[in-house]
Amino acid sequence: MVFNTGAALLDAIVLSVVSAEPEGTYGYRITQEVRSVLEVSESTLYPVLRRLQKDDCLSVYDREYGGRNRRYYRITEQGWAMLNMYREEWKSYSAKISGILHTDE
Repeated sequence: MVFNTGAALLDAIVLSVVSAEPEGTYGYRITQEVRSVLEVSESTLYPVLRRLQKDDCLSVYDREYGGRNRRYYRITEQGWAMLNMYREEWKSYSAKISGILHTDE
């Protein structure tokens, strides 16, 4: 992709991916879902998860899987509020950009 992905957009995408699973989802699955639409490395996404956790947008718990603990992330009330704000902002932003990019059609 030729467009840069800013921190806010990455936060919004991660929150959206996590919100899709009521019980939360684990880090590797989050990275795979995000990477299916954006070219980002795992080393970029794990700091995003930690920051969202620190900002009380995600809660974390561990669950045993195959003899190991797997870390799960679940969206919090604050995370839902942030995601809803991002969604509203995205509607406005993407409509404005689309309007400019499609002016000569």
